[in-house]
Amino acid sequence: MAEIILSENNFEEEVLKSELPVLVDFWATWCGPCRMLAPTIAKIAEEWAGKIKVCKLDVDECPTLAAKYGISSIPTLKVFVKGEVKADTVGVTPKPQIEELFIWALDE
Repeated sequence: MAEIILSENNFEEEVLKSELPVLVDFWATWCGPCRMLAPTIAKIAEEWAGKIKVCKLDVDECPTLAAKYGISSIPTLKVFVKGEVKADTVGVTPKPQIEELFIWALDE
């Protein structure tokens, strides 16, 4: 399953109301580190399909959501479980560390 592109219109349905844990990648097209992280995020989306949702939110297109979740640096990854932020990381993060952010949630 490919990453889901988030907007102001679908954020509540795709993230806050999701039955699955959701990894949200807060990013922007002009951000070099975000582009470096993109292949890792795509691989996680593929490998964990059906177990977690992987979504991307462009902070330039959704500034209200970026502000609501305190995004001051990108890339920022946040894990939502049952509508609440349960883990996050900022910057280019290795795949195993990203997976550690959500693996625990699969047992809940």
